[in-house]
Amino acid sequence: MAKKYLVYMAQVHTNFRKAELESLADLHNITSIDFDKYDDNSPFLLVELENDKQAIDWIKRSILTRAIYEYWGEGQDLESLHKNIQSQPSFGHYKTLYQNDTFKFDFETYRGASKMNRIKQIESFAYLNFQGKISLKSPQQVYTVIEEYQPISDNLSSTVPIKMYFGRLVQHGDRVAVEKYDLKKRPYKGTTSFEAELSLVSANIAQVKPGTIMYDPFAGTGSFLCAGGHYGAIVIGSDIDGRMIRGKGASQNIATNFKYYKESSRFLDVLTMDFTHNSLRSNLAIDTILCDPPYGIRESIKVLGAKDPERFAGKENVEIDGEKAFLRRDYIPTKKPYALDSLLDDVLQYASERLPIGGRLAFWMPTANDENVETIVPLHANLELKYNCVQEFNKWSRRLLVYINRGPDYHGETNSGLSRTANFRDRYFNNFN
Repeated sequence: MAKKYLVYMAQVHTNFRKAELESLADLHNITSIDFDKYDDNSPFLLVELENDKQAIDWIKRSILTRAIYEYWGEGQDLESLHKNIQSQPSFGHYKTLYQNDTFKFDFETYRGASKMNRIKQIESFAYLNFQGKISLKSPQQVYTVIEEYQPISDNLSSTVPIKMYFGRLVQHGDRVAVEKYDLKKRPYKGTTSFEAELSLVSANIAQVKPGTIMYDPFAGTGSFLCAGGHYGAIVIGSDIDGRMIRGKGASQNIATNFKYYKESSRFLDVLTMDFTHNSLRSNLAIDTILCDPPYGIRESIKVLGAKDPERFAGKENVEIDGEKAFLRRDYIPTKKPYALDSLLDDVLQYASERLPIGGRLAFWMPTANDENVETIVPLHANLELKYNCVQEFNKWSRRLLVYINRGPDYHGETNSGLSRTANFRDRYFNNFN
């Protein structure tokens, strides 16, 4: 028999919350959740699950969820809350099941602050007749009153709740990871390091799994590698910029970040490499690809090769001290400009060839917020576009695009070769005018 649970979400990055919850439910083969009831404007979602184990498995790694509770009831005020709790079919069963457990009461507020006497509120639940001892430090059960308020204005919060929920805490989300991986505390980072919260959310939507291999072809300082490592994946990265890979010496590099987080066993390696000339062996099993391709803002996108090949004809034969120049460790290869659209096409093609059926590719793509201009998302015939989550800025936005590899028998739409990013770098520096 299905049980009711209340999901209490963080009211941030609302464009990503449903995708994260759906992806985590799919990861654990949970099919009973009705996401039609989900609302971006509300942090609450009532769902039906088989048992606590499903609830724990689903929510324990969610970044955008505060907690999930066994649902006991709701009301417009304390009086109606009590009546609703006692009218629930499960009331008698729940009341008996946890009667002798140690417990404590907790309170959560959304968009307001209560002036009610909390002790009197707790005493009003005397009809639950709990026999266990109160334990504030390590209770077996935590019973939570969640109060929702309607602010009087943008600058004035209310003190009278418009709705109240009551439930037993089952599992907190993984929001503590946001603090753990905060860039301010990270030993090695750069000006383009991706923020911790959305790195972790991206890993969840990409369904990064323990014991699998996750690859970031544009690793930079390793933000997505850290996120993948947090969820138990064995991570490998590459970047054309050797300075990023080398870091700032032995004490500040990607490897030292993993040592700092005590997750070194999940760090496979990083290497200096042009993604378009990929040297990872073809039989290396890559389960997930998660990355943030270069937008060309810090500097224009470049790949290995000569802009004017005729000028460099025969340079491969140049020798220094009897050794081919291009084989020397101090050799700096020639690079040529490359279009972001072409790079994204390369990423999609690589994913279609290297990911297993059902494997996910997730990457971020910049777009301008022009009126009356349709955003064209890259598509590949063998990849299903599963999610298109938008993070808005002022005159531009970035999208997390998530694809599932469906294999050669899947004949989806493709738009390879089309102009989709509309010379984003030039427009960015011209303030999108």
